[in-house]
Amino acid sequence: MKRTFKFRIYPNKEQKEKLEFTLNSCRFLYNSALRNRIEAYKHGVSISYNNQSNELKEIKNELPEFNNIHSQVLQDTLKRLDKSYKNFFRRVKLHQNPGFPRFKGKDRYDSFTYPQLGFNIKDNHIDLSKIGKIKLKYHRRIRGNIKICTVKREIDQWYVCLSCEIENNIQQKKQIENSIGIDVGLSSFLTDSNGKKESNPNFLNKSESKLKETQTQFSKKKSRKQKLKLQKLHRKVKNQRKDFHHKLSKQLVNEFDCICFENLNIKNMINGGSYNKSIHDVGWNQFLNMISYKAEEAGIQSIKVDPFYTSINCSDCGFPVYKYIHERTHSCPNCGLSIDRDHNAAINILRLGTSLLKKEAACL
Repeated sequence: MKRTFKFRIYPNKEQKEKLEFTLNSCRFLYNSALRNRIEAYKHGVSISYNNQSNELKEIKNELPEFNNIHSQVLQDTLKRLDKSYKNFFRRVKLHQNPGFPRFKGKDRYDSFTYPQLGFNIKDNHIDLSKIGKIKLKYHRRIRGNIKICTVKREIDQWYVCLSCEIENNIQQKKQIENSIGIDVGLSSFLTDSNGKKESNPNFLNKSESKLKETQTQFSKKKSRKQKLKLQKLHRKVKNQRKDFHHKLSKQLVNEFDCICFENLNIKNMINGGSYNKSIHDVGWNQFLNMISYKAEEAGIQSIKVDPFYTSINCSDCGFPVYKYIHERTHSCPNCGLSIDRDHNAAINILRLGTSLLKKEAACL
């Protein structure tokens, strides 16, 4: 099993210059390699990763500054381009929107990778080849064997992302004694089958006036300072949302043995309607993914169910009760049940999840 551990690093002035130099050099190499492939294609010649990798020695002779970058970092840059090409042709074959590889501007290329060697962690520092020993905020224990180290710039901050291979990490599934069904929404972020609600924090909405003001100032001035201010505000909202998702998903995994939720297709829900901004703000996909991987690690069952009719069928008698989106109460004309519509949906989700578990157990 693979897990990625992300840590913030604090380079000094000299190290920051080396990080920026490495990042800009990798971007230059990526764009040059892409231009090389495009020109070759115009003349009916196909260029592979191996062709371009073999030219690195010649590039270093012509541009001696490339000797100040670890060789595997340069190789990985070319592999990144090769992967973009392979993904392009894969999408063409599947008749999808292919999206040809693009040249990268300064704000669109923000990471470089040590795929095997060239990095070492010791005493709250990470030693990066050709860059130096950088202070690292070691806020949690790394598990497994570190395979890949990616250095990432996020606006004005630097991070390392360590991809680790974890063996025998998945625990044996616990006996189910306490199950829960959850229905995510907009008026309330979450409603469970016990009727408990988690209010929607609306992080984007709370910062919207400040974002609009900063966006207006940036549109007028087009200055680097205003752009940085705007990026930091968006980062703050993103981090607030992520922190909320982490804490709530961890709480659910700690409290229950089985968590059932809808298998939502978020892309289909975003169709140019008035709820698009709110759907982006709540970040259901990120939250439900967190539940899935945390439950797997803890030996907890997480069950995805078909969302079809979960909000319509009565949780007591199964009678379909159609409601407008603004109607918040489920009132069944068949059995007389009257409860919150999200609570009704959460009960249906739990029932469907429990049914799937029983079917799986019967097949074993």
